[in-house]
Amino acid sequence: MNSLFDYAAAHTTPEDALLQEVVRYTHLHAMHPRMLSGHLQGQLLSTVSYMLRPQRILEIGTFTGYATLCLAKGLAPGGIIHTIEHNDELEDTCRSFFERSIHKDRIKLHIGKALTVIPQLNDSFDLVYIDGDKREYTDYYHAVFDKTRPGGFIIADNVLWDGKVIESPLPGDAQTLGIAQFNDTIQNDARVENLLLPLRDGLMIIRKSTTK
Repeated sequence: MNSLFDYAAAHTTPEDALLQEVVRYTHLHAMHPRMLSGHLQGQLLSTVSYMLRPQRILEIGTFTGYATLCLAKGLAPGGIIHTIEHNDELEDTCRSFFERSIHKDRIKLHIGKALTVIPQLNDSFDLVYIDGDKREYTDYYHAVFDKTRPGGFIIADNVLWDGKVIESPLPGDAQTLGIAQFNDTIQNDARVENLLLPLRDGLMIIRKSTTK
């Protein structure tokens, strides 16, 4: 499997210099560097963004800014990406990378809890990317649903959660329980169409209906 993953990566557009630096910095200085989206997933996010040409993107969970920079590439002219990070210790890191991006004026970083910040945002979003606290995924979904335009997309990361979703989670494993609840919520929501893509740690791609 790893050899196929490596083959796929070798036949995918490589990371630009800024993304490569984000990767290096994250692995050298950040706790839990596995949280980084990485090459294949980042390129998928860029591709989706280019395909949709969104005017407004909302990202929940900035970390060191890798996915933010990928998503920003496909913004329509005049478009904005709002990204929310609860860990204020990452603020300077994120801003330092964003300032060096050609999209720096189109990235708005919010520091705080997503469930507090989201209600304060008055925009309607074409694309939402969820990669925050796994225990709160279902709450994030409910918070952003009405702010996502009809026909818009929501993408959620880590929905396979290292394979734990197909096991019986321990009662105290709140993160696995949170992901499992989210996946079931999406599957049973008649207002959306969804695809669980087994890339990396799992991506749930959700399209909000234009009629329901």
